[in-house]
Amino acid sequence: MTARTTDVLVVGSGIAGCAAALAAAREGAEVTVASKATRPEDASSWWAQGGIAVSRDDPERFKRDILDASDDTADPEAVDVLVENANDAVEDVLLGTLDVRFDRTASGEEPAASTDGHAAGPSTREGFDFGREAAHSDDRILHVDASTGEAIHVPFLNHLDAHESVEIREDTAALELIRHEGRVYGAMLERGGEVVPTFAGATVLATGGVGDLYPGSTNPAGTTADGIGMAALAGADVADMEYVQFHPTVYTGAAHGAAAGEEDTGGDGGQFLVSEAVRGEGAVLRNGDGERFMPGYHEAAELAPRDVVARAVTAEREATGEVRLDVSPLAFAESFPDLAALCADNGVDYADGIPVAPAEHFLCGGVTVDDCGRSSLEALYAVGETACTGVHGANRLASTSLLEGLVWGLRAGADAAGREPTTVEPPELRDRDPALPEGFAREKFHRLRRVMAGDVGLERSPADLKRARSVLRRLKGEVDAYVRTRTSRSLYELRHAVTAALLIARAAGENDESVGTHYLIDAPEASAD
Repeated sequence: MTARTTDVLVVGSGIAGCAAALAAAREGAEVTVASKATRPEDASSWWAQGGIAVSRDDPERFKRDILDASDDTADPEAVDVLVENANDAVEDVLLGTLDVRFDRTASGEEPAASTDGHAAGPSTREGFDFGREAAHSDDRILHVDASTGEAIHVPFLNHLDAHESVEIREDTAALELIRHEGRVYGAMLERGGEVVPTFAGATVLATGGVGDLYPGSTNPAGTTADGIGMAALAGADVADMEYVQFHPTVYTGAAHGAAAGEEDTGGDGGQFLVSEAVRGEGAVLRNGDGERFMPGYHEAAELAPRDVVARAVTAEREATGEVRLDVSPLAFAESFPDLAALCADNGVDYADGIPVAPAEHFLCGGVTVDDCGRSSLEALYAVGETACTGVHGANRLASTSLLEGLVWGLRAGADAAGREPTTVEPPELRDRDPALPEGFAREKFHRLRRVMAGDVGLERSPADLKRARSVLRRLKGEVDAYVRTRTSRSLYELRHAVTAALLIARAAGENDESVGTHYLIDAPEASAD
């Protein structure tokens, strides 16, 4: 087992990981990016549809929208970091470095040039076709049709691939962090069955969220909470784990895909996200009786915060049998050709409305970090959906995930550079027993998803959460017993997923206040003082 060294190890290759790698390389660091992905669409950022929000010329208004969407649970100081750095980060990286061709206005007018020859920053109101999504009070979302993530992610990976200081190692999983006395020294990386310790001056976790913990998710397969699981097992602080956001409009029919090496998840069948931008352009939600129902739930109707719309869609599906997104008020195929093509590929006649239901979408919590992505463990950083920056609180505002990943990725990467890699004794990952029983990981993931969907989903009760914690503790014990004697990617992915699931259930059980995405039913009333 030959060890490797690098100045900065970035685990994950979405926009947050790419931004961290770029910033560290700009500071002169040698960077290794380890990614389970073997193609861009394996990363969550690739799947982002709606776009990336910017402050334009009113950061205070943007801040207010973020705080309002969070039920005033977001950290105002963290939100300041996001909104004050939004325009510059987008102009520097997405416009100046990657030349992302965001949609322009119908007039076709090009954004004015800045003094350095690049397109003008996103604060300009000329040229860019800014969109609006739920809970935004202004048109401030830059987009490329409904495929913004792909339009950003592919050129970002290509740019890093050509960078002499960055090495991207695909199909490479981090199994466990190398740590000693409160400091992280890198990670144990697995590729093709071979496990190699990689020592780093600083380690940045950017592995995405928790999609594979639920049977229905908008995340790509393989989103097994690796960063959160590894960090928590190493002793890092986590926060806000109970705040799991469900997207309200997901087509309820295409396959979620396999996870952790499974051929079949046994999930809900096929699904794809229908961007909030569609509702921003005028689409409305109708129940099985053909009635538009959102005005009865919230004054902002279809553009209410995501948690409100998701619960309303669930209630109407239960009451009337289905909910459809009526796109007849807009020129759907012209405005959203990529989504129209997805509908055609899945046999959906959008003229009749698109059948939708909520599905797991985004974890608002994660590894606790500061304004530069530093965790509670020395030399360990976390960015993107893996991190809890405090920006989202109990509910995330639409189209802020790419922005948070970009802003915190740049800050973390710059801060992580400059540390010399040091070697210590790596953890011993044993492999002395026979291979796992056939179907072991598949069966355990089925069990995990049943518990999370049934007891830790869109609505929770104290009794359900108590039962979930009990089941998840037993499941974690079973998985840990196998980890002590066997080493495989699927087993460690399962371990990370179960660890994160237990953290979610515990945090939800300890929070007796319904707020944002944490919605309690059948909760005992608080006694009077």
